Amino acid sequence: MGKNRHSEGAGPSQRQLRVGELIRRTLSAVLARGDVHDPELNAMSITVGEVRTSPDLKIATVYVMPLGGARREDAIQALKRNRGELRREIMREMTLKYAPDLRFVIDETFDRMDETRALFAREDVMRDIEGGEAEGGE
Repeated sequence: MGKNRHSEGAGPSQRQLRVGELIRRTLSAVLARGDVHDPELNAMSITVGEVRTSPDLKIATVYVMPLGGARREDAIQALKRNRGELRREIMREMTLKYAPDLRFVIDETFDRMDETRALFAREDVMRDIEGGEAEGGE
């Protein structure tokens, strides 16, 4: 009965969320300090927006964005090149039985937020919003 609660689509468990956040903080600190022995990676300012772990914690998908959104592919390639060293840093700073395999992807959340802001700034949309508020306030 209790085992069915964590079926597919049930969302991440508290443990997944906790481990993901710890990995996010650890990677953010490692990247900010420049602990990796790669001058190209250390020269980049990369934001770690979120880390999602698989239910068994063996895979961690790391959502990143380089400062200003530029050189996205260079950032992903630099992170992939240094995956082993980043995994070792996670193991050193966290108390996990084993370090998850790290998969790096661009965090599209920033792009969607910019698109949403641009949409709300459009005159026709503002007119619709203001018109809707006036109708609702009567």
